[in-house]
Amino acid sequence: MPDMSASASLAMTHLVSFAKEVDEDKVTPGVLGFIVFAAMALAVWALMKSMSRHMNRVDFTQVPDPEAEQAEADAEPDSEAESKESAESAAGPAKKPSANG
Repeated sequence: MPDMSASASLAMTHLVSFAKEVDEDKVTPGVLGFIVFAAMALAVWALMKSMSRHMNRVDFTQVPDPEAEQAEADAEPDSEAESKESAESAAGPAKKPSANG
């Protein structure tokens, strides 16, 4: 075994005695668990802040597609004429207003 300094052997003595005092049936996360949890919490916080900043930059107004508008404009007169004809046929014969009133 390599030579250990006095402080290293003293530290090992304290760690071994501390390990014997710890209940073997009880498991705790310890300092390393806290450090990992804190690092994950900070990472989530940073990601949420970044996402919020990016979402604020997004422009949610949709620019209408000119091709789609043209297609709708071409289709509308035909559909309006058909709906007018179907409404007139469903209402029955239309009465024309008389010239006398």
